[in-house]
Amino acid sequence: MKSKLTPYVVARETLFYAVLVALSVLMILPFYWMLITSFKPNEDIFRDPIEWLPSRLTLEHYGKAFTLVPFGRYFVNSTLMALMGVVSNLVLGSLAGYAFARLRFPARDWLFRMKLSSLLIPGIVTMIPTFIILRMFPLAGGNNILGQGGFGLLNSYWAVVLPGAAGAFAVFFMRQFFRTLPEDLMDAARVDGASEWTIFWRIYLPLCQPALATLGIFTFQGGWNVFLWAIIVFNDPNMATVQMGLQAFTFNKQTDYGPLMAANVVVSLPVLLIFVFAQRYFVQSVAFSGNK
Repeated sequence: MKSKLTPYVVARETLFYAVLVALSVLMILPFYWMLITSFKPNEDIFRDPIEWLPSRLTLEHYGKAFTLVPFGRYFVNSTLMALMGVVSNLVLGSLAGYAFARLRFPARDWLFRMKLSSLLIPGIVTMIPTFIILRMFPLAGGNNILGQGGFGLLNSYWAVVLPGAAGAFAVFFMRQFFRTLPEDLMDAARVDGASEWTIFWRIYLPLCQPALATLGIFTFQGGWNVFLWAIIVFNDPNMATVQMGLQAFTFNKQTDYGPLMAANVVVSLPVLLIFVFAQRYFVQSVAFSGNK
């Protein structure tokens, strides 16, 4: 039997959705301003009052965004590094997560706690040691076997990809998801003579598509937005990322807002598109974990 909607319930629901709409507008407003600014002529960008519905539109800022700086090259660099980070985290994170969740070996829980504790260490603390390791990587970038004479892995994609190739969050996330899957599947497969690799690859990993998609979204976003670390390990202009390229529109204390906003729109699109196409897997991952 359905409960009647009392005036109190109606008022409460109306207030609740009104607050949600107001918060949504506040969150979308900066992105909307960035979008319309990228299409405004220069003389209309700082018009007072602000034109939220511009009367004139232009595409000149998008042309300048790719001509003032080699933004196409930056786009390729960021895409490759982000995708390499996604692949490494999905492969290594799922392997490590399965091992910590389902295998039995000495000091398993202790090793997992050690891996997890690395999340408590601020990234700024490990920047110098990580830089030294990459700089002195043997037999790379002109280095000898002792890691001397060259630049190691600096000025290469590996300088960004390797430090986070098997991130603690990826291992923790996949381990927790593997623990929600029925253990009976593994026992039945072992009785049938399946190897550990077959159990992982043919039975458990196909069930982890929602978790893999969710982890892929987070990893791609983190790799796409890398900025400070890229500035540290790259001094070759051809290795710059899109986030580094955005600062090129600010020169001598002046900012070219039109091309900057156009470049920001282009930079934001890949992450938005990936989330749109993979959001159903993200929802499935949350729903599956919640049901357990």
